[in-house]
Amino acid sequence: MGEIPILKIRDCLLVSIQVDMHDRLAMALQDDLTHRIVDDRARGVMIDISALEIVDSFIGRMLNNIAAMSRVLDAVTVVVGMRPAVAITLVELGLALTGVRTALNVDRGLAMIRQLIDDEGTVDDRRKG
Repeated sequence: MGEIPILKIRDCLLVSIQVDMHDRLAMALQDDLTHRIVDDRARGVMIDISALEIVDSFIGRMLNNIAAMSRVLDAVTVVVGMRPAVAITLVELGLALTGVRTALNVDRGLAMIRQLIDDEGTVDDRRKG
């Protein structure tokens, strides 16, 4: 079983899924990613799925779970590079990616994460003042 690399960019983690996901690999990624969020004190998680041609209901739920766990660990999640066929499949399966923001590419995804983190800091600053 291969492992999906998790790269650190400042206070964000980048996961680029370049292989077909199967259930065990998805579960391992979920576990590895949650540990890295804590260990690296990451504020953002970006998941690049541009290489995925198909997504089943399990992978869709896994993306939802990662976003939910990230929120609990004080990190935002953005999925980038979703192909139109993948989006159509998710809709047909009735899967709403709750709490998962999407962006067209890595550049836009990173900008979105930065904005979300900055906005959250502004809200925290107002609460202190």
